[in-house]
Amino acid sequence: MNEIVFKIEGMTCMHCKMTVEKALKEVPGVTDAWVNLAKKQAVVAGSAEQAVMAKAVHEAGFKIIG
Repeated sequence: MNEIVFKIEGMTCMHCKMTVEKALKEVPGVTDAWVNLAKKQAVVAGSAEQAVMAKAVHEAGFKIIG
């Protein structure tokens, strides 16, 4: 199992945090996702492809920037 850290642009509140976590957890291959609102980053565990996770985040209204 791998862990990947993404910087995410556009999160401003707990609702944003929950939306991003939910979007990432629904990606096939993701076993868990944690979002740190203060650091504006997500830590994702699993074997999903980065492009698929980025698309899920984008469709939720946010952008992975790193």
